[in-house]
Amino acid sequence: MKSQLLLAGIIIGMTGISACMGQKKDVTAEEAMSIWRDYPVGHIAFDDQAPKSEGSKVYHRIVTNPQDYIATQARTVLATLYDSPADSIVPVDTIHYSLQDIDGVSAKDGGNGVVSIFYSTRHIEKSFAENDTAKLFFETRGVLLHELTHAYQLEPQGIGNYGTSRVFWAFIEGMADAVRVANGGFTPEDRPKGGNYMDGYRTAGFFFVWLRDNKDKEFLRKFNRSTLEVIPWSFNGAIKYALGEKYDIDDLWHEYQVAVGDIQENGNV
Repeated sequence: MKSQLLLAGIIIGMTGISACMGQKKDVTAEEAMSIWRDYPVGHIAFDDQAPKSEGSKVYHRIVTNPQDYIATQARTVLATLYDSPADSIVPVDTIHYSLQDIDGVSAKDGGNGVVSIFYSTRHIEKSFAENDTAKLFFETRGVLLHELTHAYQLEPQGIGNYGTSRVFWAFIEGMADAVRVANGGFTPEDRPKGGNYMDGYRTAGFFFVWLRDNKDKEFLRKFNRSTLEVIPWSFNGAIKYALGEKYDIDDLWHEYQVAVGDIQENGNV
């Protein structure tokens, strides 16, 4: 059962990569993965700081080789955000990944090539409360995809930073959840209703993937790359860069809300 779950996670990730390859319908998942197979994702230093916790024991049952597993998911993220290793990719030299007996879920810290990510063993225990190994594996992979996106994604320029600009924040967290959505890390039921793309996280993430699926198969990659070309960065400027001058972010949000059934055409909920 354990090996089947690990294989299922890899297949889901590769399927997501294949979908992100867009127009190239003849490209198989294996061929898509081969583009990134030798890409140096950085040295992965795994540190279990809570080996006696129940969460740690459960984690090691579903992830038997953390370094290889994290590297595989890192390449899934890279294939979602970039066209090829020849792109201007955020360099990552080292990923410190730790299991910690603390509150919260997971978080990324660091920069300049050295990234730290923690995963809470308390959250692992909560996710495994019903002894559902498949559910825990699904959550663990999804959380990892989100945090690894923070390690490799490009950042908006000319508008402040994560702590000072809501636009910056919404892009960063929205793209991290978009990568998770794009690679099967959420279920359709996880999509929040209503809100606004400025809410970031899943609200923006599902919207961005809808744009990929309905407007341009390369949208996520172009949206990520817009941070290098649209300065000062803005949602509307990035939308026009990725999709064309005729598009407007608020019009697209309205179209999306109608399409998913959250509002009626006249704007009523």
